[in-house]
Amino acid sequence: MKVTVLGAGVVGVTTAYQLARSGHDVTVVDRQNGPALETSFANAGEVSFGYCSPWAAPGIPMKAVKWLFMKHAPLILRPKVDAAMISWLVQMLSNCTSRRYAINKSRMLRLADYSRISLAEVRDETGIAYDERMQGTLQLFRTQQQLDASAKDVKALAADRIPYEVLDREGCIRVEPALAHVREKIVGGLLTPKDETGDCFKFTNALAAKAVERGVRFAYGTTIRGLDIEGGCVRAVIAERERLSTDAVVVALGSYSPLLLRQVGIRLPVYPVKGYSLTIPIVDASRAPESTIMDETYKIAITRLGDRIRVGGMAEISGYTNDLGQARRKTLEHSVSDLFPGGDLAKASFWSGLRPMTPDGTPVIGQTKITGLFLNTGHGTLGWTMSCGSARLISDLVGGRKPQIDATDLAIARYA
Repeated sequence: MKVTVLGAGVVGVTTAYQLARSGHDVTVVDRQNGPALETSFANAGEVSFGYCSPWAAPGIPMKAVKWLFMKHAPLILRPKVDAAMISWLVQMLSNCTSRRYAINKSRMLRLADYSRISLAEVRDETGIAYDERMQGTLQLFRTQQQLDASAKDVKALAADRIPYEVLDREGCIRVEPALAHVREKIVGGLLTPKDETGDCFKFTNALAAKAVERGVRFAYGTTIRGLDIEGGCVRAVIAERERLSTDAVVVALGSYSPLLLRQVGIRLPVYPVKGYSLTIPIVDASRAPESTIMDETYKIAITRLGDRIRVGGMAEISGYTNDLGQARRKTLEHSVSDLFPGGDLAKASFWSGLRPMTPDGTPVIGQTKITGLFLNTGHGTLGWTMSCGSARLISDLVGGRKPQIDATDLAIARYA
């Protein structure tokens, strides 16, 4: 089957690889001049199979009000007259209940654990390297209230049989020795030991090269104008310089997926939530993390990537803007220097990217109402984490095979 994948981020490239692996004739189209040059370029580096939760949770509305007035706020809201933004916010608030949280988190954990297995298979099959480490994620609590509130996450992890460990202060230091220098600032943590870390940009580029070896064609520097739909079936992708005839299309355009789908009458509740990162060279390894620490107070991830520290986080709801606000940089600098002052901030590189968020936190994977048109998008902050499992799922669905995990509640039909 001839399949066209739209988007060459980590989700699009893993999708292309799995489709080619299944014997399909695959073309990937992307407006950039190479893979992983937008949201996948400098993300937080987490591959967080266990630390995997929807942002829509009980208590979040009240927390959000407080965050808006914090100096180093994890949430920034720049309201505007934007029907898509308003609709998305309303839907997200409707998911901030205990019942919805449990449903959404269970979906996410199911997909993330499948992705853990799938990533290991890709790594073993290809032998690619990407500054990977398999030492877990430590969700770090600075207050007893944060530690107590983690009970709902522990319950969900236990229900889905995801390994975890609740740690006291000394347990956190055992896992991350550099925290001994700031022991008075922490009370405990939640360790998910199966989590990994890695450079998403390196991974995506290495896997794209392997996909080329399997016959995948990459059409870089190509703007997508629309889709040719005839008789309820997708027939072609209309690009700026050519018409690409195809049997199936997989939309993996991240935050830009709804803009394309709107042209063919599909309303996809995905909205861009901007995140920021710093990449810092390490000058003192004894003051640097070993793996990933999630600073719960600021919702910022601090990750070891080889001889660098990647600091990423925050959620800015401001539409399709990609400016670099210096106030956001100061928040990242504050979090990392407060816990791990082992990097050279003067030589740090600052970046921002648009995360494609759904209101319930779960990505949208599956068939649409148009025959041959599939979605693999809306992964939010967990595109890197869920990419390999999502790719396996969509490859099975495109090929008419039954996926190895339940995918019925991941499709866009759940919003009908």
